[in-house]
Amino acid sequence: MNSRVLNVVRLQFVNKVTYLWMPLIVLGGSFLISFLIFAMIPIDEPKYGGGSQAPLWAFLAVGIQAMTLSFPFSQAMSLTRREFYLGTLVAAAITGVILSTVFVLIGLLEQATEGLGVNGYFSYLPAVWEAGWWGAWITYFVITMFFFVIGFWSATIYKRWGTIMVTVVLVGLGLLLVGAVFLITHLEAWPATWTWLVETGPLGLALWAVPAIALMAAGSYLTLRRTIA
Repeated sequence: MNSRVLNVVRLQFVNKVTYLWMPLIVLGGSFLISFLIFAMIPIDEPKYGGGSQAPLWAFLAVGIQAMTLSFPFSQAMSLTRREFYLGTLVAAAITGVILSTVFVLIGLLEQATEGLGVNGYFSYLPAVWEAGWWGAWITYFVITMFFFVIGFWSATIYKRWGTIMVTVVLVGLGLLLVGAVFLITHLEAWPATWTWLVETGPLGLALWAVPAIALMAAGSYLTLRRTIA
């Protein structure tokens, strides 16, 4: 790897609060809150919660701050936009590996202790773990990077064109989503859609998200090339 790209990785990890501690604190906090809620529910059946998505949403904020806080410093260090872009993605991937590994370790612990003794499951969600621990790891990693790239590209659009363009893009995405829902409804394709989603499963959907991540990453790079610090 280019030494200048590694310099960007080091630059990003100078701010350990954003890249490391904030996601881990959110993960730990959501895990603790979920455990306490599970312990208060007086039923014997397995209990599953959605708290595991909290650090993934936090990673969207990491993507935003990776651009807004570090890009001006990278330009002051005479790093090219390409080097900043590649180094930032590598730094995000490192944090994504850490988060995904922590998720899997928590899930293995939950399996070994019958839901930490309260039959509650924060990370071990059967659908996500259907393919085993490696499938869960890949799913969590892809989703983490998906949120990061969204945040990074949003911040890049903001730096390049300002708030109005960010708003236009969000409205456009909303219209596309509504259009997709309308088309599925008009074609009476909801049964087939739900069947496909169930059969594909979380791991399959995560793999389908990889091309979307690649497209958004390419879009963020093209936007970054003409962005002024």
